[in-house]
Amino acid sequence: MEKKWTLELEKKPDFDKAMERIYAWYEQEIVDRAPIRFAAHNAQYSVSPHLVKKWASLKDRWFDAEYQVDLFIDSIKNQKFYAETFPVFAPNLGPEVYAAYHGCELEYQDVTSYAIPHIEDWAEIGKVKFDRNNPYFKKIDELTYMALEKCKGQFMVGYTDLHPGMDCAAAWRDPQNLCLDLLMYPYETKELIKLSNKHFQEIFDYYDDILKKHNQLSVAWMAIPSYGKMHIPSCDFAAMISPEQFEEFTLEEIRNEIKPMSHNVFHLDGKGVAKHVDHILAMPEINAIQWVQGMGDDTPIMQWVPFIKKIQAAGKSVVVDLQVNEIEDFIAAMDPKGLMLCIAADEKIQPDIMKRVEKW
Repeated sequence: MEKKWTLELEKKPDFDKAMERIYAWYEQEIVDRAPIRFAAHNAQYSVSPHLVKKWASLKDRWFDAEYQVDLFIDSIKNQKFYAETFPVFAPNLGPEVYAAYHGCELEYQDVTSYAIPHIEDWAEIGKVKFDRNNPYFKKIDELTYMALEKCKGQFMVGYTDLHPGMDCAAAWRDPQNLCLDLLMYPYETKELIKLSNKHFQEIFDYYDDILKKHNQLSVAWMAIPSYGKMHIPSCDFAAMISPEQFEEFTLEEIRNEIKPMSHNVFHLDGKGVAKHVDHILAMPEINAIQWVQGMGDDTPIMQWVPFIKKIQAAGKSVVVDLQVNEIEDFIAAMDPKGLMLCIAADEKIQPDIMKRVEKW
């Protein structure tokens, strides 16, 4: 039985009830309604004019820890957190920061960063080395502790985005090279993927220990908390490989990655990765799937109803992104058990949406 505790948050007085709904959702159950998160997928916080500063480079802006934390605090100042929307600051230097912990550099853009591959030849595999004195690791530490100092009663602090496995190997090697490696250097590729997981649990537990000592829950960029250990496994690179290659090269490493966790929500990034869903659904440690349907013609949710029902039928919960104008049709077509609705809706209409979902 997991220990549970209350976070006294000024902006989340219904914290305990929201967590009750989250825990029911993890088990494909419902307390009184399906949980709702009022946020757009991968939403970025807007820059407040009075917080704008000048830096010598984009990297300097990203590495300005005080600015990053204060920007978040300013962004939630007038925000209401309805339903299962939690105020969460997750230290962020980009989605491939875990790869950077092991020796590669990141190239920064305005709202994201990219790893610069540093393994051009298999003889250079010695460059892959985790070091706690790594500048990216130390900066995430600074962001974490600064947020913990400033969060009291205002927001939750989570851990940074952690991507071991095949995605990490692709960051070190370059995705195009890794595609060829699967055919030309299968043994070396498997060893590189294993190497990406070597320190994963150590790093995860390092952050988990810090957060728990400061009375925080386990939560990351998806803002779905757990009193235990909540992890977001993923393999976006899998869009470029066959189900047979997925099983051969990465399935066992994903299993090892998720076993120590209390709750796992698999980030299923589009129909390219969806071809591997049977392998993913077969893992008992996976509690839920975050279904990211894509952009353009892939966006309308109703075309994915049979796929979402398949996930439900496998005993897994689902995070789905809905447009406001899709809510009624989606509700009419679906069983609410195990569904979390992620909706980008104007704050004024959020209470009405909650009432509608209560009647589902």
